[in-house]
Amino acid sequence: MIGIVSISCIGLTHSLNKRCVKSMDLPVVPLHRHPQYMMECCRLINSEWPRSETARLRSLECSADTLPTCLILLKDNKVIGHCKLSLIPAIPDGCFIESVVIEKGLRCQGYGKYLMEKVEQYCQEFLNLRIIYLSTKGQELFYMKIGYSICEPVSIYGSYIPRNQILNKNISNDVQIIPKNLNSKVYMCKTL
Repeated sequence: MIGIVSISCIGLTHSLNKRCVKSMDLPVVPLHRHPQYMMECCRLINSEWPRSETARLRSLECSADTLPTCLILLKDNKVIGHCKLSLIPAIPDGCFIESVVIEKGLRCQGYGKYLMEKVEQYCQEFLNLRIIYLSTKGQELFYMKIGYSICEPVSIYGSYIPRNQILNKNISNDVQIIPKNLNSKVYMCKTL
């Protein structure tokens, strides 16, 4: 009997978490305005993409009101998510999103979607951006569900790809657009 109650509670908690994330007002804040979270953010990102602490901290310390900007998702004053926004020199009204991560134990509960919604809002309201680019390996379906489309690669180092080359494909109509090689990056974008 205890096992059944326990399993039932786990399912209920997971279900409630999804609803709570949508209705809660969790803060998503610029890291440079809250430097007390720098080490915690470093550990979160390094748990997904290991790198020397020194190199990671140097990268995080570059966060500013102008790009690059690191945004963090907080829950109970703990960093549970991160996203970095980087400049695309050839596309002044766009940015490149990288290092999107949610704490492992909190994934599949709506926090990633919530973080991305707040990131998009920040891009529109504070940075006056109109388009967001990103690259991903294996998370294409997640991004498609929240409105991103597969597009041609974009360089954050200055080369320009005309907007008319962007592929506006819908996953439900054209599943073969996701590369068969799971190790290759897929570039995606969303117009705000």
